[in-house]
Formats: sequence, structure tokens, C-alpha cells
Amino acid sequence: MWYWLFKYVLLGPLLRVLGRPEVEGLDQVPRTGPVIVAANHLAVIDSLYLALVLPRQVAFLAKQEYFTGTGLRGRFKRWFFSASGQVPVDRTGGSAAADALAAATRILEAGGVWAIHPEGTRSPDGRIYRGRTGTLRVAMATGAPVIPVVLSGTDRVNPRGSRLPRFGKVRISFGTPRYYLPAEQQHAARTTTDELMRELAARSGRHYVDRYATTFPAPAARR
Repeated sequence: MWYWLFKYVLLGPLLRVLGRPEVEGLDQVPRTGPVIVAANHLAVIDSLYLALVLPRQVAFLAKQEYFTGTGLRGRFKRWFFSASGQVPVDRTGGSAAADALAAATRILEAGGVWAIHPEGTRSPDGRIYRGRTGTLRVAMATGAPVIPVVLSGTDRVNPRGSRLPRFGKVRISFGTPRYYLPAEQQHAARTTTDELMRELAARSGRHYVDRYATTFPAPAARR
């Protein structure tokens, strides 16, 4: 219930006023069944805009620390992330990657929509960076289609380091679903992930960087 209240009453109207989202290709998203939404990552607010425009409820994986805080602030964060469809995952242990992929698999096996940013972190400069292979590994294991999504303008509404959102123009473009067969060879997930990220770069008109975004320092915060 809270998910839909956030979307249509508590948060969604504000997001629409701030970003005036323009959506393309939404009909590419299946109405039922498991779906993986793979998008580039420009701002913290990306996940909120994906949830806003997708007609189905979306699940994201979030750091477990968001759910374990204490005090009033900790309780509020735990409630907010749970209510907004976030699934807690421990990303600190040696089995963190396997646990995250298992959580994503459970979402899809239940027929849900899993949204993921394959880059693993926000782009430091707007370019498209090398993706982590987990998205395609899950797709190959579950048979769920992968829909490439290009976000633009969210970094203007929610600049890195800014305390308050700003007015801007958000555009979200959904591509054609991609289906991947189970692969026995390790390099298959790497190859298909690279192809996915290059497609996102081509469709967005942004440069592709064949290195992980975490290897580049973030720019100074804009106030």
C-alpha cells in the first residue's frame, strides 16, 4: 500500500513537477511476468523516477545498512526503504555478490520487476561505464528479459552533493526486451554485459568507457 501512496500521493506528484518526465517506449515493458530493467545511473533519484513511470511495482536491491539504523532517523529510513520496494542485501561479506544475485533471482521467480544499474554506482561525469556482470548472470539463470533503459536529466534535478532537488527535464527511454539463454562459459556474461552497456551508450548519445566507474574520482559537489 505504501508503495502506491508514495507513487501517486506523497512523492510522485513532486517528482513530476520537478522533472516533467518524458517517457518513450513504455509499451516495451511486459504487463506480467519477470522483467529486468537495466538502466544507466546518473543520480540518486534515478530509482525514484523509474518507479514513478513504470506501471508495475519495481524492486531494487539496497544496502542492508539502510535497514539497520537506530533511533528515529534509522527507523524512518528502514520504513521508507521497505515501503518503497527496496530489498536489503548484505554487500560487505565474502558472499555478498552471491547473496545479491540470489535476492534478485527470488524477485524474478515470484514474477516481479527487478530494476538495476549495471554500472554499480553513479557515473562521475555522465558517460556510460563498464557494467557488472550480475545482471546478465541473473537473466541467463532465470530467462527473464532485460530491458535497456536510458535516463537523462536526473543529474540536473538531483545534482551530486546538492541538498535540495532542482527543476529540470527528465527523459526515460525504454528499449526492446533482450532474451538470453543459459550459458556454460564464463565469458558469455562478460561479453553480453559489454554489449548491453555499449547499447545504452549508443542510444543515449553518451561516450562509453570500458572501465568501471569506481576507478574514476567523483567531481566536486555542486551547491
